[in-house]
Amino acid sequence: MPTITALGFDADDTLWESEISYINTKEEFARLLSHFSSYEQVKAELDVIETQNVQLYGYGFKSFTLSMIETALQVSRGTVSGSLIGQILARAKDVLKSEIKLIEGVAEVLSELHERSPQYSLFLITKGELFEQQRKINRSGLRRYFHHTEVVPDKTPEAYARLLHTHNIPPEQFLMIGNSLRSDILPVVSIQGWAVLVPHPLTWTHETTPGQEVPAGRWFEIRNIRALPNFLKRFDELAGGNQSK
Repeated sequence: MPTITALGFDADDTLWESEISYINTKEEFARLLSHFSSYEQVKAELDVIETQNVQLYGYGFKSFTLSMIETALQVSRGTVSGSLIGQILARAKDVLKSEIKLIEGVAEVLSELHERSPQYSLFLITKGELFEQQRKINRSGLRRYFHHTEVVPDKTPEAYARLLHTHNIPPEQFLMIGNSLRSDILPVVSIQGWAVLVPHPLTWTHETTPGQEVPAGRWFEIRNIRALPNFLKRFDELAGGNQSK
């Protein structure tokens, strides 16, 4: 059984709250546009446009803001006022400047794991727009716990493989921790790494995938981030049991 030498951590909704900002903004946006279409129809249209635009703009709140403006033009048939667009932009700026709210237990767990160095190299691996994500990392106060921080456009198997190759880490010695089956679990398992799902109740639908689509044997689920240190102490036992299934 290979020893885990590197731990990767997702950021949004694993280390700090993120999706709640999108949800609250989406609800406010739908109310602003409700005189053009129904509240639910505005939200549904935004969901469609946002998902489509990920392929063009990438991930992050700036991309989401462009999708809101496009949706406003769409549902208003081009008649939306400059004043309403200004309100959308003001809301986006408020979110981008807002305080980073850490998930309970994160700072304590990272501090404990950082103190275990050199047992583990700690990586923060997040996807999205570089400036936006770097700004959140800096404002979170967590950068000091990580040996490396990486911002990638998307979390694909190829992106993980390149990162591990750059740092000379065999995939079987890497464990990724995150709340997204799509981004944190499936691509890592596919390159023969290990992964731990830490569920978040507000995970974006785009980030979910049926559990049966993830090959059994190389990933686990824990109830919250506070459970991670004890999980790591039992990893060899648990991983050996998983591989034997």
